[in-house]
Amino acid sequence: MSEHVYKVVELVGSSTESSDDAVRNAIARAGRTLHQLRWAEVVQVRAHLEEGRIAHWQAVVKVGFTLEEP
Repeated sequence: MSEHVYKVVELVGSSTESSDDAVRNAIARAGRTLHQLRWAEVVQVRAHLEEGRIAHWQAVVKVGFTLEEP
């Protein structure tokens, strides 16, 4: 088994639909510029409220990816 070194970034995704969509949006966006995504950890979920109702969801997500060999 080869040894891996991972870089971890923290992202905040948002969605007007659901917290799951907020997580998916963060990971999808990261995947457009980061390569070899390996895992994600949802750190926090919160909701922005307007007039006592949820206007949109936010999810703080840590995403790990392997560093490319030189």
